[in-house]
Amino acid sequence: MPRITAHRVRLALIVLACATSAYKLSHLPSPAGFQMPSIATTRNTAVMTTGFVSTAQNVATHAASLIELNGGRVRAFWFVGSREGAEDVEICSAVFDGKQWGEERSVIDREHTQQALLRYVKKLGNPVAARAPDGTIWLYYVTVSLGGWAGSSLTTMSSRDEGETWSAPRRLITSPFLNISTLVKGAPFAYSDDTIGLPVYHEFLGKFGELLRLSNDGTVLDKQRLSSGKSSIQPVVLVENPKQALVLMRYTGAPTMRVIATHTNDAGQHWGAPIKTGLPNPDAAVSGVVLPDGRMLVVANDLEQGRDALSLLASSDNGGTWQKIYQLEDQRARPTAPDDFLRSTAQLALGTDKHIADANAYARSAQRNKCEGGHCGYEFSYPYLIQTHNGDFHLAYTWNRSFIKHVQFNLAWLDARMKESDHDAPH
Repeated sequence: MPRITAHRVRLALIVLACATSAYKLSHLPSPAGFQMPSIATTRNTAVMTTGFVSTAQNVATHAASLIELNGGRVRAFWFVGSREGAEDVEICSAVFDGKQWGEERSVIDREHTQQALLRYVKKLGNPVAARAPDGTIWLYYVTVSLGGWAGSSLTTMSSRDEGETWSAPRRLITSPFLNISTLVKGAPFAYSDDTIGLPVYHEFLGKFGELLRLSNDGTVLDKQRLSSGKSSIQPVVLVENPKQALVLMRYTGAPTMRVIATHTNDAGQHWGAPIKTGLPNPDAAVSGVVLPDGRMLVVANDLEQGRDALSLLASSDNGGTWQKIYQLEDQRARPTAPDDFLRSTAQLALGTDKHIADANAYARSAQRNKCEGGHCGYEFSYPYLIQTHNGDFHLAYTWNRSFIKHVQFNLAWLDARMKESDHDAPH
């Protein structure tokens, strides 16, 4: 009897898989090109400013994302708690009005997510927001019920008032089998038919990039593989034109740590075999955008190991080669003893925002998260870069696992950095 039962279970799973595949094939969305954003290209006086998005101290803060709001404002999301993966982790948000960041507030926590989903939720993770054609903002964030991040699924909420209030959370169905191991990090994009492209990734048994195509009401219409194997996650889609896009992925393998890339020439109907690029990548997330003139910008820890330096890089040949144009952070030669680390990070905090009331408090928060056993380490990670409709660039990233840092710059500043890097390049 046990053998018969096991045989029937296997047969049922096979039938279910076949039925699911047949249904998917018969309900695939029509092919659509990539939608190109409308970006101003006016060049004003060069401007570059920095500041802190988050202010909560003595907590672990990580994984910021950004979305443009009506009127040119920018909203940030991130997760914060006593430590990554703790039960008290919640998703927080704040709004930048063009001059300063408003008060941070909680968007959703584990307990309220659990109540809405009617299922146990162990922890929350990466939040990413997308805007639908009707103006609705969709927030996608990672939830785990059992196990580690490999057991994740995506939960989504929507807002019709620019993120002031949100619908009840609901679980996004991305897989017919257990619906686990879908995580999100990269920025969404739009197709010409107003559907949404959401880069996601898988970590159960294998580690590979995927791409979801979503309807305006948040339904998953299609899912594609971007890579395979066990060493490529967190895809970032750089749309070049209505037919072409480059995907960059974090490399989790060894050795020769390099960003992984794949390319499409038919708006994502087919993707090329993933290859290693010339960009160093110490198992860390990257982010990027494509300018209206075709240049690509990427923010990355362009290192063989560690996350103590962060750079802005550019490519003028569709990602074939990359040139560093600005060093955002570099603490590779700074002291790591606790007392020296406190002084160093206090200086870094003041360098980010000279108006903060107590730089030492920022340093103590960093010491809490980045010092262990008499040794401290710096971390600048998980960049998220967007370009708003007025042409400005906004970058958010994790600052020593303790705060979210914001960098704003315009096209005039970028052009000046590009000219400087061209002048400094060997001839």
